[in-house]
Amino acid sequence: MLVLLGVISLQVGAAFAKQLFGVAGPAGVVALRLVFAAAVLLVLWRPSLRLDRRTLGVVAGYGAVLAGMNICIYQSFERIPLGAAVTIEFLGPLAVAVLGSRRALDLVWAVLAGIGVLLLSGTAGGLDPVGVAYALVAGAMWAGYILMGAKLGSRTSGGSGLALGMAVGAAVAAPFGVADAGSALLDPRVLAAGLVVALLSSVIPYSLELEALRRMPPRVFGVLMSLEPAVAALAGLVVLGELLGGWQWVAITCVVAASVGSTRSAR
Repeated sequence: MLVLLGVISLQVGAAFAKQLFGVAGPAGVVALRLVFAAAVLLVLWRPSLRLDRRTLGVVAGYGAVLAGMNICIYQSFERIPLGAAVTIEFLGPLAVAVLGSRRALDLVWAVLAGIGVLLLSGTAGGLDPVGVAYALVAGAMWAGYILMGAKLGSRTSGGSGLALGMAVGAAVAAPFGVADAGSALLDPRVLAAGLVVALLSSVIPYSLELEALRRMPPRVFGVLMSLEPAVAALAGLVVLGELLGGWQWVAITCVVAASVGSTRSAR
């Protein structure tokens, strides 16, 4: 239940963020989200800045990848439906799972995921190629985020590394946000909406996932997280009215099935 609530919070937050693009732009919304999330996490964890040079490098790399991942996926959200963007982005963590294994069965999951993305891109007249490209880059960033997150977890304790990494991500995203939104970022209503996005998309899901990982094996956690593309499509439908065709739902199902299969078969 904790994982599912976290996934729902994350994707509803993304749908809500998309409604702000007309006011603050995708990069502006990312900047608000990361700045507010960093502020909350820094107050919550109060991390020490006494870190060795290698740990500082890991924190900086984690924050940079975090910012890039969010900027790219929000640019994708602006151009293609939420469910399609998250499905394509999900190829990143799926690639990490498949490439980390040498079992022949994982090739089947990779092919199934590829079929899903081809179906998604080729139905209903296709998707905006720029939006698809942004989603693919976000997926690559997500893969890097997973790898950097593993290093961060091994070099820091509790949520201190996450708080510092989020602060770095906020610093990286802030100039893009200012360039995209300008003075709109100072509007009290935009600031309030940005706080809501930060809570829904970062603080709440990360906290729930952290608690869930204390209660279940990582493999089960990964299977449940594989539902993200489907939940994103439902959030896009309910919150934004984004309709997907039958073949697009089949495509999402293929990617979800491939992710579940690769996670369950991983050693």
